Amino acid sequence: MSSAQLIDGKSMAQDVKRELASRIKRLESEAGVRPGLAVILVGDDPASEVYVRGKIRDCRDVGIRSEWIRLPDSNPEEDLLRQIDRLNEDPRFHGILVQLPLPRHISAERVIHRIRPEKDVDGFHPINVGKMVIGQEAFLPCTPYGIMEMLRRSGISVAGKHAVVVGRSNIVGKPVSILLQQADATVTLCHSKTRDLAAHTRRADILVVAVGKARVIGPEHVKPGAVVIDVGINRTEEGRLTGDVDFEAVRSIASHITPVPGGVGPMTRAMLLVNTVRAAERTAGIGQG
Repeated sequence: MSSAQLIDGKSMAQDVKRELASRIKRLESEAGVRPGLAVILVGDDPASEVYVRGKIRDCRDVGIRSEWIRLPDSNPEEDLLRQIDRLNEDPRFHGILVQLPLPRHISAERVIHRIRPEKDVDGFHPINVGKMVIGQEAFLPCTPYGIMEMLRRSGISVAGKHAVVVGRSNIVGKPVSILLQQADATVTLCHSKTRDLAAHTRRADILVVAVGKARVIGPEHVKPGAVVIDVGINRTEEGRLTGDVDFEAVRSIASHITPVPGGVGPMTRAMLLVNTVRAAERTAGIGQG
């Protein structure tokens, strides 16, 4: 039995970083601008620490200036907003990222709204979301952006295909369904209230799963030859990372599949770098690739 072709997000992310390094050199030589990213972490959530450390390392790899601002869990919301105001005014930083989730006493909505849209490299500000919806130039949320880039770099045509997205979060499910529509796919968006999930997913040429539940998608959910994009990252009782898709059971059915880890995750981080470099290019008025 044949096995699906692996969509290697780790390798693709390395390609993206190589491409960005040359764009950064051009920014520095032509405009004297070095892209900068400020990352704010509130509290000491271990998973968030790992994510932020990875983002800072990625910045160093490609030549982006980065600053990691660590605030205690008890930090008042108003102080965090003042930090954002300071960074909004600081020309050294073209992107501002506040790592989510935030402590319960801080409103994520207020924080996201406070970041200027032109520095919102996470693509969460309502102005960027609105522009994305109507197809205008905007910073795209990094995971959906990464998914579309993975499809493009894999030579997978989206136009005319039936795409099924499982999960309707504001961070992944909703925006990726919009981007797939804009790429001329016919899109079905499934969620926790969808009846007979398998009846919908079995019709998918491209299946994107982002629900945060281990192995919720098995072979009975997948049409032979489908492209399967697994966004989920879950930890088993044994401590192993696994996706939302039963990888071993589905890989013999799909034509292409993303692994977990090493699939969507590295490309999500790579697209944060892309957005940061684009923000710097906009500021400098050159080469908005």
